[in-house]
Amino acid sequence: MEKRIFHNDWQQVVGEEFEKPYYKELRKFLKTEYAEHTVYPAMENMWSAFEHTAYRDVQVIVLGQDPYHGLNQAHGLSFSVLPGVPHPPSLRNILKELQEDIGCSPPAAGTLTKWADQGVLMMNTVLTVRAGEAHSHRNKGWETFTDAVIRKLSERDEPIVFVLWGKPAQTKKRLIDLDKHDVLEAPHPSPLSAHRGFFGSQPYSKVNSLLQSRGQAPIDFCLS
Repeated sequence: MEKRIFHNDWQQVVGEEFEKPYYKELRKFLKTEYAEHTVYPAMENMWSAFEHTAYRDVQVIVLGQDPYHGLNQAHGLSFSVLPGVPHPPSLRNILKELQEDIGCSPPAAGTLTKWADQGVLMMNTVLTVRAGEAHSHRNKGWETFTDAVIRKLSERDEPIVFVLWGKPAQTKKRLIDLDKHDVLEAPHPSPLSAHRGFFGSQPYSKVNSLLQSRGQAPIDFCLS
């Protein structure tokens, strides 16, 4: 019997992945990690990106790497933190560019569920991380799963805007049908690279220009 993870159409789209050997190995690894270490996000938030944005509703995907590994930061959406949590440096830069690009006032909360609920899939390529240890769940199987997600999105007839910040995200371009979909690329918003071209890249206005050119409603990116 197929293992049910999602309660929306993602189950039909990628449900077969949960029966494959790589995912069974990943699941064993995660059981041990959650039992013996502090892992982010909390287990109940692991699939938040998919719960907020059904497959049929995806208009944009903002691809992150692995979750924030600081206390209570990650909650299952790439680059997002829960209300009351200080904004990590990458998120501060994302919000700074948001203000510069389309004039949105800086929000108190760095929670991006508003974007997700409008069809912006906020997915990391690795969905979990051990507390305080960046990239600690890399190469355990998550990349195989999220590559399958990207391929399934690429197979859709309806066009999607793929937002790829940084070289790791940009390696996923090979999975995307560029005849059907649009790709926006820029350096990662990390303080190490944001000044190399992330600032001034105008991703929000470009996303909305592409959506409107297809007759779709723009995303309300303002969070205040």
